[in-house]
Amino acid sequence: METTDAIVIGAGHNGLVAANLLADAGWSVRVLEATPHPGGAVRSGHVTAPGYLSDLFSSFYPLGYASPVMKALNLDLRWTHAPDVFTHLLPDGRAATVSRELDRTMASMEAFAPGDGERWRTAYREWRDVSDRMMDTLFTPFPPVRHGLGLVRQLRVGGSLRLARRLVLSVRELASELFEGEGAALALAGCALHTDLSPEEAGGGVYGWLLAMLAQQVGWPVPVGGAGEITSALIRRFPGEMSCGAPVTRVLVARGRAMGVRTADGRDWRARRAVIADVPAPALFLDLVGERWLPPRMTEDLAHFRWDGATVKVDWAVRTRMPWTNPAAAGSGTVHLGADLNGLTRYAARLASDQLPKHPFLLLGQTTTADPSRSPEGTESVWAYTHLPHRPSWTADEIAGHVERIEAVVEEHAPGFRREVVGRNVFGPADLERENPSLVGGALGGGTAAAFQQLFLRPVPGLGRPDTPVDRLFLGSASAHPGGGVHGAPGANAARAALARDRRLTGAAYRAAISGAHRVIYA
Repeated sequence: METTDAIVIGAGHNGLVAANLLADAGWSVRVLEATPHPGGAVRSGHVTAPGYLSDLFSSFYPLGYASPVMKALNLDLRWTHAPDVFTHLLPDGRAATVSRELDRTMASMEAFAPGDGERWRTAYREWRDVSDRMMDTLFTPFPPVRHGLGLVRQLRVGGSLRLARRLVLSVRELASELFEGEGAALALAGCALHTDLSPEEAGGGVYGWLLAMLAQQVGWPVPVGGAGEITSALIRRFPGEMSCGAPVTRVLVARGRAMGVRTADGRDWRARRAVIADVPAPALFLDLVGERWLPPRMTEDLAHFRWDGATVKVDWAVRTRMPWTNPAAAGSGTVHLGADLNGLTRYAARLASDQLPKHPFLLLGQTTTADPSRSPEGTESVWAYTHLPHRPSWTADEIAGHVERIEAVVEEHAPGFRREVVGRNVFGPADLERENPSLVGGALGGGTAAAFQQLFLRPVPGLGRPDTPVDRLFLGSASAHPGGGVHGAPGANAARAALARDRRLTGAAYRAAISGAHRVIYA
């Protein structure tokens, strides 16, 4: 039996972040990845046509670029930006554009309502005042005592209460309070719909605010050479061992303590100090650990775990630049299209009622616009995705029909687009899960972003921390606080918890506190 200080299950970006941080602390670490390739949902490849590089899953990384976790790793990466960050195209052809140049953004919003340019500047100034502490608060373990208190000291009681209120507003309500026109409102709402939340859901406003303001502050950059460069940089930095094609089938537990793991080939791997799992919460607790080692109440809670919506993603190789009717979209790395604000609500309502939207809202990426190395000069490597209801399965005909709807929406705004496509790749929900088993049913976020499954309610009611009722076992995936996105926080939080548990002087007190809290919560 091979023995290391820690075993990390899964070589997604969170697993690799955790592995790097433990290795930095002097631990020996082995990463075990189920699939033939590391990276999870942070990978790139040639899947459409020769010479066209596609980001296979995630693409454009404001959170990765701004995350204090990723910054602290000093990864060997080169970032690049599209001329504009994103554009929301309305059904009537108008466009609201966010650019890293504040004056350009203000002019775009002003065209929808007099005064919205200045209102955008005000909203951005308010964000800049709190952005550093907000990012630290979001991406550190729950509860974020030190950074949270820093925010309170800065904003004082009144300002803190107003910020707390803003964080629970729906994106429709937040936009109506900040702006008069539809352009700025759609900039926020389109960003919020990167999650599985509707424009009407409580807590959706914070996602729209966060992504839109980061767009203004740092842009939505991509790594030169594709999303896989993030994974490659994490692997280059990691001094430990990695095994791909080694699916873990069991966490080995003795006397309530994680002792290691077993892989599908029957081999046992021992962990002296910690097992960190970059897998979805249901897979870890119900499949790899088993009910025997879990409090019965936690098993009951896991029955109420909710996935985020499913996804269908299409990549295209286009032999020209995109033929947008409105040239405002031509310079944007990301384009939101297919709905105005009420259309977004109708789209979300159909998803909530388990229906396929007849006219889907799309998130579309122009990666060559951001990084010219992605395809030959004068062409475009394009992707788009849209959400579906989360179902056990989809037929090929259902997916093909929805791809037709997706392309029809693009064609409405870029007439002649389909004529210029020279290659296409479709990933339906089952394809996404096949490529990355953590994308269960095509869910990208490791569980819904709804307020009832966030903070100390993620993945189930508890501490909101990576510690689990099994000693020395830590959840380090998007199912843990603070959730989905390529920012590394769940992996970093899991590594920090493992280190805290193992400290010579304070580790015993930490273990006792966590164990006592779990007994109270799951009694």
